[in-house]
Amino acid sequence: MLSLVVLNYNGKKLLKTCLDSLLKQSFTDKEVIFLDNASTDDSVAFVRASYPGVRVVVNEKNTGYAGGANKAVEISRGEFVMILNPDIVLEPDYVEVLVAAMAGDSKIASAIGKLRVYDFEKGEKTNRIDSAGLVMYRNRRCVDRGQGEEDKGQFDTREEVFGVTGACPLYRRSALEDVRVAGEYFDSDFFMYKEDVDLSWRFLLFGWKALYEPAAVGYHGRGTGAVTRGGVVEVASRRKDLSKFQRHYSYKNERLMRVKNEFGANVVHDLFPILGKEIMMLGWTCVREPFLFKSLVEFFKQLPRAREKRREIISRRKIGSQEMQQWFK
Repeated sequence: MLSLVVLNYNGKKLLKTCLDSLLKQSFTDKEVIFLDNASTDDSVAFVRASYPGVRVVVNEKNTGYAGGANKAVEISRGEFVMILNPDIVLEPDYVEVLVAAMAGDSKIASAIGKLRVYDFEKGEKTNRIDSAGLVMYRNRRCVDRGQGEEDKGQFDTREEVFGVTGACPLYRRSALEDVRVAGEYFDSDFFMYKEDVDLSWRFLLFGWKALYEPAAVGYHGRGTGAVTRGGVVEVASRRKDLSKFQRHYSYKNERLMRVKNEFGANVVHDLFPILGKEIMMLGWTCVREPFLFKSLVEFFKQLPRAREKRREIISRRKIGSQEMQQWFK
């Protein structure tokens, strides 16, 4: 069985498009669950009235993506679990193609298809790439491959990738159980942002694979808009589109993630790219985003727990620093 879990927070206006596409999936052995993270926009009432075949579970408080995703895995029953944002629209064979690809290799922990951008304002699909899997650079900047590019077939090859985006990842349940740390699949200290990268990194450390399968096509609305993943100037100019809330968790969680998963030997190998990025970020924080110093304070508060998780991860890892180094491009 496959479990499709829509993790929602105030996404009522997006739900019809998402749920309709899930119910039209050609893969038949599935359950569809709507997990609401304490929404205030009548999302729950809408789903209960409009989709009686969908199981509805309601959290009493908003536990963020990480807390919600942990609960999604716990309440679902499928051998495979897909956790979806409500701004996802899938082609009818998306799930069937991905499950078949994962069934062909028992070491694939996660998979993603070719995600293009969905324009909810116009109610139409576009030909721009949203994600073709995650790529991690030597300076430890992790991005969605191809984001913002026109789809000209440049990502039409099935291949292993660093990891998969949290918008609609398909996970093998046995892999999630294998990499569970401190009783959690997703790190609840993250709340939201970077938890998908953290899990992807851990999968690799534990000897699992992440697959990109372009024959499966889906669409992602992406609330902050798809951007071309360009250089430093473009990244800086786009930061204004992100809320302080997003920038806070992204900044803090990236550093927690590195504490948990990094090899010292790989830090030395990539020291100059890493230092260069950190120095630029420190300068940017001083000049443009001083509120991030509060994020740094919270990072240090959570550092002891991150170090405890690191000890567990490193003691259970299946690969060494050289095998991991190949994933830093």
